[in-house]
Amino acid sequence: MIRVLVADDQELVRVGLRVLLDGEPDLTVVGQAGDGLETVRLARCLRPDVVLVDVRMPGVDGIEATRRILGDPDLTGTRVIVLTTFEVDEYVFAALQPRCTRVRAGFSSRTPHRPNCCGQSGWWRRGRRCCPRR
Repeated sequence: MIRVLVADDQELVRVGLRVLLDGEPDLTVVGQAGDGLETVRLARCLRPDVVLVDVRMPGVDGIEATRRILGDPDLTGTRVIVLTTFEVDEYVFAALQPRCTRVRAGFSSRTPHRPNCCGQSGWWRRGRRCCPRR
């Protein structure tokens, strides 16, 4: 079972992701966070396999939360997928920086009409990066 932490400042998005993920036989949502600091705290406490984190959240944003999670030696088994509805190149580049990834983070647009590789089960287990297709 893949344990997932969902982090987004919009409750409706968190609830929607939880419903979708909990409907998958090999996924379970173990927690939800509404900002970056809570995301880091819950990641340390819950030790999820995957953190889905929104780029823009109040206080500590998703990029900085990703850096903190991936920089924590106690969370070496945790992968991060950075989500956003914003199609801003700077977010993609920041999420995929070597300091941020160490091949444990990916970036995916939440835009529903865009196909992306994050729909392929288990890509994070294989250590692959995920980027939106253009």
